[in-house]
Amino acid sequence: MPKPLSLPFDPIARADDLWKQRWGSVPSMAAITSIMRAQQILLAEVDAVVKPYGLTFARYEALVLLTFSKAGELPMSKIGERLMVHPTSVTNTVDRLVKSGLVARRPNPNDGRGTLATITEKGREVVEAATRDLMAMDFGLGVYDAEECGEIFAMLRPLRVSAHDFDED
Repeated sequence: MPKPLSLPFDPIARADDLWKQRWGSVPSMAAITSIMRAQQILLAEVDAVVKPYGLTFARYEALVLLTFSKAGELPMSKIGERLMVHPTSVTNTVDRLVKSGLVARRPNPNDGRGTLATITEKGREVVEAATRDLMAMDFGLGVYDAEECGEIFAMLRPLRVSAHDFDED
């Protein structure tokens, strides 16, 4: 797919200027618009890298989470909790991974109503290969060095704390 032609101006900076003229200075508008555009750019780049593996970034994240678990399996509810997504999204993600042979399901012996998602050997191979490819392209953040990536993480952390993503302690 060809890259779109670049605009001869920064549309977010232009919107910020027009916003200031109409409603006054609101730096948060330019910031959120930049964050949302960055998210679009990054998601497109990482999805393009994992697509040859039959993955989306959401499915890749689920596989990584399973590889981080001690037994290579987690309850569906834990997957949703850790990835901070709705249970329906977890079900859809795991359904796709099961169809691809990357994950298997089994009843949770510790919870009669629950289901465990278990990464398969094929899933482990795919996540290792996709991870190598994502690391090679710095997860789309190659324009930043390690220190700047740390600054981005630190800058966004208070927003995540205020959203109650986790307890700061």
